[in-house]
Amino acid sequence: MKALVPIANGFEEMEAVIIIDTLRRAEWDVTVAGLTAGTIEAANGVKLVSDTPWDQINPADYDVLLLPGGFGGTVALSEHAGVQQALRDFNEKGKWIGSICAAALALHAAGILEGKKFTCYPGVEQKLPSNVQPVDEIVVVDGHLITSQGPGTAFEFALKVIAECSSPNAANTVRAGLLL
Repeated sequence: MKALVPIANGFEEMEAVIIIDTLRRAEWDVTVAGLTAGTIEAANGVKLVSDTPWDQINPADYDVLLLPGGFGGTVALSEHAGVQQALRDFNEKGKWIGSICAAALALHAAGILEGKKFTCYPGVEQKLPSNVQPVDEIVVVDGHLITSQGPGTAFEFALKVIAECSSPNAANTVRAGLLL
């Protein structure tokens, strides 16, 4: 599987790193695409360097598009024309999309959440319209959409992505290796 993980200044470092690392342990091809070139600073000051800038990838080449949260990063994902178009394209083609924490707001900006069962970080629902509200569950799968609540649920989110997109056996193997 080929997964695309866009990051921007203000992303939630635990969510991004746990997603990236867990999927790579499942032998997925994971590309971390920075919305800006160079070092990207996360919400709590951790600095990461992406594999490539967003403008040098073709989102259509990927099977899965996963958005880490963090409010600053989420705002950037919500306002980035390329990410928003990729989300709409993935949704139209029924390709896997995932978000964790506040990144549900980027899904909403792309018009993906209406009529869907999803979850997000508690409190984010206040920024969503009354007809688009989350459920209080750690990880939710609705069709080709996988969502989760936050940093503490990142392992369960990543393992659910592996289970749904690859196989439950692959997820169980990674889970055992992580001692979860």
